[in-house]
Amino acid sequence: MRIALAQIDTVVGDLAGNEAKILAAYRRGVEARADLVLCPELSLVGYPPRDLLLKPAFVEANLAALRRVAAATGEVGLLVGFVGESARRPGRGLTNSAALLADGQVVATRDKTLLPTYDVFDEDRWFEPATDNTPVAFRGRQLGITICEDVWNDEDFWPERRYRPNPAVALAGAGAEVILNLSASPWHLGKEKTRHAMLCSLAAKIGRPVVYCNLVGGNDELVFDGQSLVVDAEGRLIAQAEAFTEDFRVIETDLRGGATLRSYADEELLFHALVLGTRDYLHKCGFNSAVLGLSGGIDSAVVAVLATEALGKENVRGLALPSGFSSQGSLDDARALAVNLGISYDVVPIQEPFAAVKQQLAPLFAGRAEDTTEENLQARLRGVLLMAMSNKFGSLLLTTGNKSELAVGYCTLYGDMCGGLAVISDVPKTMVYRLARWINRDREVIPSASITKAPSAELRPDQTDQDSLPPYEVLDAILEGYVVRSRSAAQLIADGHGEAAVRRVVRLIDGSEYKRRQAAPGLKVTTKAFGVGRRVPIAQRWREA
Repeated sequence: MRIALAQIDTVVGDLAGNEAKILAAYRRGVEARADLVLCPELSLVGYPPRDLLLKPAFVEANLAALRRVAAATGEVGLLVGFVGESARRPGRGLTNSAALLADGQVVATRDKTLLPTYDVFDEDRWFEPATDNTPVAFRGRQLGITICEDVWNDEDFWPERRYRPNPAVALAGAGAEVILNLSASPWHLGKEKTRHAMLCSLAAKIGRPVVYCNLVGGNDELVFDGQSLVVDAEGRLIAQAEAFTEDFRVIETDLRGGATLRSYADEELLFHALVLGTRDYLHKCGFNSAVLGLSGGIDSAVVAVLATEALGKENVRGLALPSGFSSQGSLDDARALAVNLGISYDVVPIQEPFAAVKQQLAPLFAGRAEDTTEENLQARLRGVLLMAMSNKFGSLLLTTGNKSELAVGYCTLYGDMCGGLAVISDVPKTMVYRLARWINRDREVIPSASITKAPSAELRPDQTDQDSLPPYEVLDAILEGYVVRSRSAAQLIADGHGEAAVRRVVRLIDGSEYKRRQAAPGLKVTTKAFGVGRRVPIAQRWREA
């Protein structure tokens, strides 16, 4: 069977725009003499639609769009994701569905069986699962139609499973000759390797080709990588679509595989994921430009590079906001970065407003020594000035804090946490260094001093991050164990981490939840990010002994 994979970037709620993209892909499929064009999961409405699904008008508009798309089809089939309605009661009133369209009508629909409710997913909140799924006859072939999670539950691949059914195996047993999968699978580091291995294992087990069409693009904190795959009946790769960009591939399911999975360095994938997530977040929210503070440090430098790649140098503006504690070297590094990137750059000192605020507060603070209060005042003054630039010029303010800082609360509410998107908030500090070195692989974009000097907030004389925190190599290893792998403090100590460092980092992580809840949304690039996929209470007293 000749199938076209339409790896498209949809926008949540933009039904007209998504419809136009789907039909454009369909016309390409017709021109390519495909038998069927395959689109991603919920491609009509965008993924994830979340509580837009609670709006009846939204659901009806999606059904109307489905009817219009169906009317535009001819002999070539089109498989598209949409929101269906369920009459089963008791139960949820909606389904995550796929419709096979051809000859101006809806030929068949199938609903998603496995509804994920872990990490960033909460599909059981809105959707009713399918109770059965049978192959669909089309153009002389029996098609097994699955949706994303439906192919992520094979007992021979996963040592632990979340669900009892295995829809792909059941479809093969019922006579399906090929398994089609409409997917919206968010990316994180390593995801593409797992996905490839899983689909190859599944195809070889059931003896059927697997055609997997994945969404691409950024929607809120999620980044979808595309990298759609086609695997033959013996579990060998036939084709792989591009990463982090729209793509269109036409394949024959009867071909024998033998292609090699393209591999990338983690830093390269991370870079393109963050660029795509930043570009789509701004553009889908109606922004064309960004502003950010440039401290001369590595975090703001990396974010500036990502923003420039995402939006173009003419749409990025950097501000240096030196205090009396800022070094000349930091100012020089910030300026050099701006020159290297070709972005606008301004210097707005904060010494005078800082002195004025301290003077205003002096009667109230009489008899008390200066402490982190005065440090945070500087950060908050910078936030005020950056937000003023955002308001005046209609640019989105990007925050520059990394995951390590956010984990332990080494950031200032209403100061450096001000902004509309936290670009690297899921990137640990040690990975920020790796990313910076990758950016500089061919030429020095980020000044070398920004990478080699000791990191510092420069809010008091001779300050470095390690005055307040363990070395980042130590912190990040504990962060990975405690937050990502859910290891207890006792287990981390048994793993060989120093007890004092573990206790300290765990205490800081647990005590900083209130800050993270007020942070800008961040782009998820690891298996466990701070955000919608991690729901820890703020007002709670559980602490490990």
